[in-house]
Amino acid sequence: MNRLAAILLSIVIIALLSCAGDTGYRPRAGDILFQDLDSPQSVAVKLATGSEYTHCGIVLEVDGEYLVYEAVQPVQVGSLDSWIARGVDSHFVALRLQDYTTVLTADALNAMRIEAERHIGKDYDLVFNWSDDKLYCSELVWKVYQRGAGLELTPPRPLESYDLSHPAVQRMLSARYGDSIPLDEPMVAPSDLFGSEKLDTVWVHSTQ
Repeated sequence: MNRLAAILLSIVIIALLSCAGDTGYRPRAGDILFQDLDSPQSVAVKLATGSEYTHCGIVLEVDGEYLVYEAVQPVQVGSLDSWIARGVDSHFVALRLQDYTTVLTADALNAMRIEAERHIGKDYDLVFNWSDDKLYCSELVWKVYQRGAGLELTPPRPLESYDLSHPAVQRMLSARYGDSIPLDEPMVAPSDLFGSEKLDTVWVHSTQ
């Protein structure tokens, strides 16, 4: 093998190693990943939002590695591969900020990472409150962008603006709130982020 061929082979190998597992997805800091989780809550979220995506996380770079910050129990950070594997059928979609080259500067990304890090270890918010005491997945992503990059991806909306009519949704609301459902509580669902006009889809992965 001549020197040029060896260099080209090295470039190809490096490119392949930079992907998340064997999905072909090449992450960039600030990407937002969406998936569906197999849980009763996910069923209710689908019914209330009309979206197949019930969970999301944000990709940020730490010491040269792309990691996913997410609000589960508790808020945590982990590898791309482990995040993808937890989704139903390992299906996920990656969305990227349209003007990331101008908005997501090194300073902005650093501020976003600092914001994400300060929530590590907090409990998952089962009642979807807008405070920082506990957080749910799309709330974490929204706040990382808003506080780190100064960008509001989508306006929060009241709980009552979602479709709460299905019996499964009603059961979840009753179990978590009793008779005091906070219909005016501001919220951001994964579907709201997925529908943001400031984001573009850059990768769709499915094993189906």
